[in-house]
Amino acid sequence: MNKKNNTSTYIIVGTMLFGMFFGAGNLIFPIQMGQSAGTEFFGALAGFLTTAIGLPFLGILAMGLSGASGLKELADKVHPVFSLIFSVALYLTIGPLFAIPRTATVPFVVGFEPYLKEGQSGLFLFLFSLLFFSLVYYYALKPGKIVDYIGKYLTPLFLLFLFFLILTSLLKPMGSFQSPLGTYVKESFVTGFKEGYNTMDALASLAFGIVVIQALKGRGITSQKDMAKATLISGIFAMALMALLYGLIVYMGASSVGILGTFENGGQVFSAVAKHYFGDYGAVLLAAIIVLACLKTSIGLIISCSEFFKETFGRFSYKTYVRILTLVSLLVANFGLTKIIQLAVPVLMTIYPVAIVLILLSLLSGILPLKRPVFLMAILLTFAVSILDGYVSLLQFMPSVSVGFFSSILEFYKNYLPLYDLGLGWILPAALGAFVGALYAQLRKSH
Repeated sequence: MNKKNNTSTYIIVGTMLFGMFFGAGNLIFPIQMGQSAGTEFFGALAGFLTTAIGLPFLGILAMGLSGASGLKELADKVHPVFSLIFSVALYLTIGPLFAIPRTATVPFVVGFEPYLKEGQSGLFLFLFSLLFFSLVYYYALKPGKIVDYIGKYLTPLFLLFLFFLILTSLLKPMGSFQSPLGTYVKESFVTGFKEGYNTMDALASLAFGIVVIQALKGRGITSQKDMAKATLISGIFAMALMALLYGLIVYMGASSVGILGTFENGGQVFSAVAKHYFGDYGAVLLAAIIVLACLKTSIGLIISCSEFFKETFGRFSYKTYVRILTLVSLLVANFGLTKIIQLAVPVLMTIYPVAIVLILLSLLSGILPLKRPVFLMAILLTFAVSILDGYVSLLQFMPSVSVGFFSSILEFYKNYLPLYDLGLGWILPAALGAFVGALYAQLRKSH
């Protein structure tokens, strides 16, 4: 492949990758964070970019440099049983249980629900989600065309509408930054760091690997060396574009408080900003932005999940898995956005640290000859902490699930585990587990 074609491939695949990543959560969470962070804008943004940009980029690199054909093969370095359980849990999280249903509920809540009468939301959510997932189903049946659908058409159109709104907010600023709220006052970086979990992009980076690899193969890149290079360059392009947009969206949220006040969620903030600049026409603009953002992400997720379940379990055809996942996503979406977000947080707090450790160790294994005990011990100790983080998140809206044994362990963590009060208590156990695993591997080798 000549240099010109290589450059074209990097841009198109990078745009496709950006399009799959940048969906509902990537719009609503940073703008809400901007409102809460206020004058702590830069600290919060730095933390947010660490998990919303840095980790997905490392995930892409881990897939591209490891030579793994997908998440399951990458997770096999820990243990085959872990590989199966973790892969299924991750694909269900970014798939039909949380992320995919959210792609339908966010555009409905932001662009359509404000104009409905009380009591009409249930029916119209069903009708909207039915139409939305019908389109997703149609495009997901042709995975070979995903580069064209997302990279060439949907993403550029989405960016055109979004940049129009952002540019207007830059040329006509709404106001100055206000004082930070809540934990952003003293812990802006850590709060932004954890807020980045909500995008689910570090998890998605492991799942999208199979789509990227197939897209590159479809454009004539087959050798491992060329695959790694193309993944790296395409990933840099996608993440740079995302970082730029995040900064602008957080700024838009931070500058809006003085004139618009604060809101319960980022969707409401976007709606108020669009209405502030364009009146009723803002609703049309916002609806176009949100629907395009969510449609392209949903297509990418359905394809990734269907490919995974087909390769892992066989039994059904790719088309059947597309049909099943689309139907389940449609049903879950009709529980509503609030319920979906509430149930997703405990799951994310549990599996996100595990995904981070897996990504970091996979990258490190390209430099050091890490053995399975290193992966296994690091993941086990990470999970021993993250499962309690998920438990605490679940208690916030379901206090009835309290378990005495978990509560005792929680008290121990709070008193003795460094960084636990910041939500980062898994870091030291992960490092300790890797060290113990390396020591065990070395001793076993010596004997």
